[in-house]
Amino acid sequence: MLTLSAGIRVFVCTRAADMRKGFDGLSALAGEVMRQDPLSGHLFVFRNRRGDRLKVLYWGGDGLCLWYKRLEAGTFEMRQGEGTCVEMSQAELSMLIEGISLARVQRRKRFSLGLSHKPQPVMA
Repeated sequence: MLTLSAGIRVFVCTRAADMRKGFDGLSALAGEVMRQDPLSGHLFVFRNRRGDRLKVLYWGGDGLCLWYKRLEAGTFEMRQGEGTCVEMSQAELSMLIEGISLARVQRRKRFSLGLSHKPQPVMA
């Protein structure tokens, strides 16, 4: 199970990445291609062209950390978006790692105090 604090964001590179890249190469991709700070403490997800390998780069407080997973069968199904960087939720990252198809997942309606929420006037 993947447990992350609430303030951690997950950024996904929509371009295929060379899985031979290590800490320096992936942090350069995060900075130059994704336009994000690799030392921010957020997670940066990279996938290879075939889709069977996934790397997650993050700042661990005193150094960069790299998590790597190679599938023996199947692929990681990534969400496509405009540009070279897409943000996904921590729940979506967990589902991606576990092999759940994000295209077929339906989110149930929930209450949220997001920016689109406008308080209704109170009638006296």
